[in-house]
Amino acid sequence: MKKSLILAAGVIAAPTAASAGTITVTIPRIAVSEYHVPYLAAWIEPVGGGAARTLAVWYDVDKVGNEPGTKWLADLRTWWRKGGRSLKLPANGVSGATRAPGSHRIPIPANIKPGAYTLHVEAAREDGGRELVSVPLSIPAANGKASGKSELGAIVISAR
Repeated sequence: MKKSLILAAGVIAAPTAASAGTITVTIPRIAVSEYHVPYLAAWIEPVGGGAARTLAVWYDVDKVGNEPGTKWLADLRTWWRKGGRSLKLPANGVSGATRAPGSHRIPIPANIKPGAYTLHVEAAREDGGRELVSVPLSIPAANGKASGKSELGAIVISAR
């Protein structure tokens, strides 16, 4: 539940979650006869080795029954092997519905220890392709960017 802060002037402002920066992921519009929005996972791994930390996973959260939306998360093969299979979904603040083409922001949590990391963003689309883009990331966040070639567009890291 989000709490609001009432300022002296009577204006209501919603507090923002603390973050160490922002990742902007662009999902390109692909001209195909049957387009499905991609499943997507974003996670970081320490450069010197260590456990992966999932920042976001977008999938068909509304699909239930014999073939729930989580069934196809294994198509995000690298993320799945790095820890996705052990993530209990839905995960508050991490999981959400798939996103349409456009630019979408993912906050970098403020509680990530300072250091060198690699940001990975992986997308997989039904009747489409799969793509993994990796970008060096330092915390505190510094600006950075990379770009996919098919399923992902620009991946931009912005310092806070």
